[in-house]
Amino acid sequence: MPNANTPRGLVPLRDAASAPHSGGLEMFYVPATDPTALYIGDPVVKDGSADAAGVPGCKRAAATGAATGVVQGFVPDGTVNMVGYRAGSTAAYVLVNTDPDTLYEIQSDLVLTQADIGLNADFVLVAGDAYTKRSKVTLGGTPAVTATFPLKIMGLSLRPGNGFGIYQKVAVKLNASTEASASAGV
Repeated sequence: MPNANTPRGLVPLRDAASAPHSGGLEMFYVPATDPTALYIGDPVVKDGSADAAGVPGCKRAAATGAATGVVQGFVPDGTVNMVGYRAGSTAAYVLVNTDPDTLYEIQSDLVLTQADIGLNADFVLVAGDAYTKRSKVTLGGTPAVTATFPLKIMGLSLRPGNGFGIYQKVAVKLNASTEASASAGV
């Protein structure tokens, strides 16, 4: 049975040391000048700004390069409550998992093989789904040892019906994190 095409962005699985995911979150600010919508599961990166109270700013991470963490939720306000995600050009506070040791599940747009385990890869940035309120970011690019690639492929996600082939679900961790140093793939 082929793998289902159901991208959901980066979904936390557990800490790298096999501990359950604790859900420790940090709050970031996204100003109304940012035109990109944010969804749960989207990677974000600090943008060097802050709001008037000193809450650090962030924006959606690029396909390559460092990420700070992954959006896990939003601070309730009138707009986010109504739509369930951070609409583009709308000021909002996002809750981000910044733990560089968190393992995530992500759908791959590549047909990976056993030889790709341990290599690094890029994000494929796609607009999120306003209906499900979820990110549609996937793993893509050409896996390599390049230390600046944002994701490290840790293996297939251990779930029933998941196997090597298109749309496989992959366990990854943020490799190029602003919160830890990046490493070359093996």
